[in-house]
Amino acid sequence: MGIALPDRLHEVRVQKLKEMGANAWRCSHHMMATELLDACDRLGVLVLAENRHLDDSPEVLAQLESLVRRDRNHPSIVLWSISNEEKEQGSELGARQGRAMVTLIRRLDPTRPTTAAMNNGIGHGLTGVIDVQGFNYHPDTYDKLHQDLPKRPFLATEIAAAVGTRGTYAREKFQVPKDTATYEGNPALCQVSAYGVNAPDWAETAEVAWKAIAERPWMAGGFVWSGFDYRGEPTPFEWPAVSSQYGIMDTCGFPKDAYYYYQSWWSDQPVLHLFPHWNWPGCEGEEIPVWVYSNCDTVELFLNGNSLGAHAMKPNSHLEWNVKYAPGRLVAKGTRRGRTLQTTVDTTGQPAAIALEPDRTVLTAGGADISLVTVRIVDDQGRTVPVATNAVTFRVTGPGELIGVGNGDPCCHESDKGQKRSAFNGFCLAIIQSSRARGAIAIRAESPGLKSAAAAIEAR
Repeated sequence: MGIALPDRLHEVRVQKLKEMGANAWRCSHHMMATELLDACDRLGVLVLAENRHLDDSPEVLAQLESLVRRDRNHPSIVLWSISNEEKEQGSELGARQGRAMVTLIRRLDPTRPTTAAMNNGIGHGLTGVIDVQGFNYHPDTYDKLHQDLPKRPFLATEIAAAVGTRGTYAREKFQVPKDTATYEGNPALCQVSAYGVNAPDWAETAEVAWKAIAERPWMAGGFVWSGFDYRGEPTPFEWPAVSSQYGIMDTCGFPKDAYYYYQSWWSDQPVLHLFPHWNWPGCEGEEIPVWVYSNCDTVELFLNGNSLGAHAMKPNSHLEWNVKYAPGRLVAKGTRRGRTLQTTVDTTGQPAAIALEPDRTVLTAGGADISLVTVRIVDDQGRTVPVATNAVTFRVTGPGELIGVGNGDPCCHESDKGQKRSAFNGFCLAIIQSSRARGAIAIRAESPGLKSAAAAIEAR
């Protein structure tokens, strides 16, 4: 949609993260849209608001003052961060600059503590100035500094930066320039595997990063980079990749598998997530790694009715089986606090139809409200075909318009503002916005060789 976002989209993002189990949002290094903070206020999500530059110049202090004055009455804000990974963060110059900034914040708002997102020089410079020690990565530094400063509150201001492509499970090993990490995926398509095994050499996988927080009760928590994929920083690739792959969700907000890892350990709701998909023609008899993210006590895996064994789940971990591929049905059965859960993954048929699922079927006729329409490519039994890439054309009639399309593919160069979008691993997205008129909005989706679909949205 570009950068002029309808207000509701801010709320959608916060709500999706809250449903995952997150209870706090660290802002990027600039003033956020007020509507985002309004959404956090309403939904009860805590906010770490962050300034951009570390400096004591009049210009930077004026920017900091603008941030605090504008946003200090948002109840969601619980911390002010004075900077992110700045060059002088561990030096005496940085400490002097930080003192001026903290002094200004305390004059404008004496009710909230201060922090800084530090990725080097930890224990020096800004450490002597801020109220809460922030760590960007480097979990190896937690214990030593806690020994030195046992009474200091600690917060992991940035963790993980694990990378993964939604719905991709290729396991070719490769490396990229300027990075010593070995990745798994499909480098020819700029895709990294969605198994939780990929992170740059300066970062950690989700499991490694979160365990380092969860196992230390004196760590207040950790902010994962990042909630959603975004344009730019296409790590570990370069062009023709065009968006990051750090997100727990892709650019459309479709969950990656890692979403369910966090939901397992950040929420109280029962979680049993089984992956990968089970469409592997030509791989009969080959071993496919099968993973489960869950907070069940035990999980048993079945293939076509045959048990492949049960495993006990360790806290903040996952389960794995190596399964010789045969088409059919994978079933995971879990027990949690005496309750039984079950989830399945089927080998699907070929793409046969389009399914449309608006997240809202009633909009306000005010010229700004939106409905996010999930588009699935399904087989003749209505099951999402997990490898489908069919191109879908949209037509909208009535008092509304199509304002954006996407598919979460980090290497897709199709227009986000067009009337057409290819599915990526079974999914794409269409965003409908109401006009100022009342009435019925109809959206129709078509693709050669597939049964078309239609959905109705009412503008009131």
